Amino acid sequence: MSTQSEESRQIVASLAHRAGSTADIAGIAEAIMSILQDMDAALTPIIGQQGCVALLRRSLHLSTSNEARLAGLHDRLQAAADRAGLKAILLEQTKGDALLFGEVLLTTFYTLLTTLIGPSLTARLLRDVWEPSLSDTPSQENSP
Repeated sequence: MSTQSEESRQIVASLAHRAGSTADIAGIAEAIMSILQDMDAALTPIIGQQGCVALLRRSLHLSTSNEARLAGLHDRLQAAADRAGLKAILLEQTKGDALLFGEVLLTTFYTLLTTLIGPSLTARLLRDVWEPSLSDTPSQENSP
């Protein structure tokens, strides 16, 4: 089992957990945006805000280039100048396409960062992005 596949599983699990099992498209979009915001918070002290923006833009480009179902979003995402534009585009998708987009985007972002700073440092910097949401007990699982 490769480390990257384990990280991919963590990313997908974190997104699914944050979105919740009954999430609508707004909940999915919010979960994706929340993870991106947490990634920014973890990375901005190291690579700066412009570095985070550059990584996100490159990840958006690679995500839509490498996944056939997302290819139609490429031009619209390039025109979206900010995260509000990204969220608006997410809200127009089906639940399945939004989840796929989130999984591909977040995994691509992680992989790209790994190629730049290495797997160990990437894992350490982003560990808190995945772990808190995975260790929290979802509210529907709490006992009365």
